[in-house]
Amino acid sequence: MNDTAYGVGDPGSISETQAPKGVPKRGDGSRRYDVAFVFPGQGSQYVGMGRSLYDAFPVVKETFEEAGDALDMDVTRLCFEGPQETLTLTENAQPAILTLSVAAARLLMLHGINPMAVGGLSVGEFTALVVAGSMSFKDALRVVKLRGRFMQEAQPPGRGAMAAIIGLSADQVVGICERAKAKGVVSPANFNCPGQVVVSGEVQAVKEVADIAKSSGAKRAIMLSVSAPFHSTLMEPAKERLRDVLESVEIHPPTIPVTKNVDGGIHGEPDEIRKALLDQVSSPVRWEDCVKTLRRLGASAFIEAGPGDALTGFNKRIDKSCLALNVEDPEGLERTLDALDCRGGLCYDAKR
Repeated sequence: MNDTAYGVGDPGSISETQAPKGVPKRGDGSRRYDVAFVFPGQGSQYVGMGRSLYDAFPVVKETFEEAGDALDMDVTRLCFEGPQETLTLTENAQPAILTLSVAAARLLMLHGINPMAVGGLSVGEFTALVVAGSMSFKDALRVVKLRGRFMQEAQPPGRGAMAAIIGLSADQVVGICERAKAKGVVSPANFNCPGQVVVSGEVQAVKEVADIAKSSGAKRAIMLSVSAPFHSTLMEPAKERLRDVLESVEIHPPTIPVTKNVDGGIHGEPDEIRKALLDQVSSPVRWEDCVKTLRRLGASAFIEAGPGDALTGFNKRIDKSCLALNVEDPEGLERTLDALDCRGGLCYDAKR
């Protein structure tokens, strides 16, 4: 099977009248929504993820097998059986999330749901580039596994931490980070949605941010269970190690718009994509800006393809006027098909 099987890399490759084998036809169709796919990042993984889709749909099973062959490891067993501590290792979690996310995207496309644009949070940005035809699935798997290893090894265990600050504005959190820098390196790592910013850095500095945030009126300040201070300047060693890896990978201009985590803009030429993926490692993820960009492009429905529903929650907070759905199991697929009134094997074609 090649890297663009099932329409990944060509969102318009499914015939407008073709319903996938075994999928019931649903009527005459509707074009009420322009759909964007969004893909989750690390932290969304859990033991058992993807099993029900794998059992129900051959395209998902084939995608898992393709990932296993590419990485020479049993991705299926890792996702379905864990154990949790093995799945959570950064170098395992990132390719596992990528695999299920690509599988879910392929499944959606086989049901006639073709994205007009895509975006992903952190490692999810690689998934978005695969779906947009910019990077092969095989290459992306290899890159994110190494990316995860480099990020894990960038700092010694116990030096870094992350915390989610709930209930303060982004400007307030930026200001608190400046105040806490007397305790060490700390900065915003994820601008997830209004009222939620994640900070990253050295342990004492992150704890100081959490304490100041609480005293400044934050609803909550939650220390996260992570293995490294992701998306901070402490990840610079990982960024430098990743540079040669990305240079060795063939990258093409995307066939549909793909948002960039570093500034919420749109990916362009291959060299610009490499630079953005490198900068992302040690820079904050601007997810709220990514969603606003997708909205400006015309997206009115967001489908989170992959494990969990964190982005679905963020997206509802960012823009309540949009339809926000997630597909990680057959039930989620059915809810999505029904919500989009997706019928007759055709829903929404980005190339119409």
